[in-house]
This record gives sequence, structure tokens and C-alpha cells, in this order.
Amino acid sequence: MSAIAWEPTEGFVHPLPQRPRLVVVPGGVAAAAGASDGGLRLTARGRLVLLVLAAVVVAAVLGFRGIGGAGAVTAEHSVTVGPGQTLSEVAAAELPGMSISQGILAIQLANHLSTAQVATGQHLVIPRG
Repeated sequence: MSAIAWEPTEGFVHPLPQRPRLVVVPGGVAAAAGASDGGLRLTARGRLVLLVLAAVVVAAVLGFRGIGGAGAVTAEHSVTVGPGQTLSEVAAAELPGMSISQGILAIQLANHLSTAQVATGQHLVIPRG
């Protein structure tokens, strides 16, 4: 088996290469680039993006304001279901300005009903039509 040993010779000096030195430029990047104003510059595309973003924010605010009253059902009066009376008969009698299916749905929403089944003597809130 063999091995190699390396021993530096005396008197031999390895020259170290000179590294470039950094120079500090007064004023930072803007002064180095020759820019006179340090302000923000928007391109035409940047202005368009900001305009679209502002329009989306305004639309969202107006949309959320309108959602609050969109599904709200305000009660006008209540009715007691008579013997043999169905929800479609109540809708036809109490909400003549709506179609029967729309009236049934409005009454179901106002009374939190999951079906169109009603019982005799049941009190139903009739929304404004």
C-alpha cells in the first residue's frame, strides 16, 4: 500500500488574487441609475390594474349592502289554516299577485317549512306580496 504526503516547501508563498472592492455611491440606487425623482411611477398597465381593483372593491361593498334585504321576508299578517285547507289554497287566497308556486314558496320561507304540508289550526305568517 502506498501513500502520498504533501509538505509545503519553505520560502514559497502563494500569491492571493486581489478581489474587487465595493464602492458606496451616495444617494443609493436612484442616484446610481441617474433618476432625479425617487417617486413611484405607474405604467398604463399598473393604472388599469388599480382601476379594476377599485371597481371590484366598490362592487363588493355595494353587493354586500344589497344582500341584507334581498332574502328578507317581512310579515304583514298571519292566517290560521282551516279544516281541509291546503297550502296552495292559502297562497292563492292570500297572495293573489303571485303565481301559486311562488306564493307557496314565499309562505314556506316565511314560516320555515320544509314541506307543503299544513295542519288544521296551524298559524301561518303571510309575507308581503
